[in-house]
Amino acid sequence: MRRLFTFPNPVNEISARLVAGGIVVFTLAILLTGQTWLVAVLFYGFLARVLTGPKLSPLGQFVTRVVTPRLPYPEKLVAGPPKRFAQGMGATMSGLAVLAYYGFGAVGLAQILVGMITVAATFESVFAYCFGCKVFGLLMKAGIIPESVCEECNNLALRRSDPVSV
Repeated sequence: MRRLFTFPNPVNEISARLVAGGIVVFTLAILLTGQTWLVAVLFYGFLARVLTGPKLSPLGQFVTRVVTPRLPYPEKLVAGPPKRFAQGMGATMSGLAVLAYYGFGAVGLAQILVGMITVAATFESVFAYCFGCKVFGLLMKAGIIPESVCEECNNLALRRSDPVSV
């Protein structure tokens, strides 16, 4: 059971960007169809990825087992902790959207939060710009997140060449 609740480190950035692309499609579907009740599904996906990486995430499984292996690109390994932090930010925003929608009936607020997720996921998937990773780096520089959490974030020579199996 302990092995289930681990996050891969390093992470294949190609898979991370593809998952972000899936999130963009899903959040746009929520916004364009007005099916705001789907924020619960969005929240589950983020929470699953924070806790287990792709293991309990249907989108993560689809991307890592079906899509990424069929692409002609070599994997590009990046540090896992910032990506996990980014998933945590998505879990927080989607969790707030769940609370807004189900707890307070604040459909508009839930949609604004989903829109913010859409923007962040679009930047990750299209431009390889991870807002969560940038915040993680700033928190490390400020000393809020200890360097020991992600030593390889500061020292690229520490990056492993073998990805952790998911």
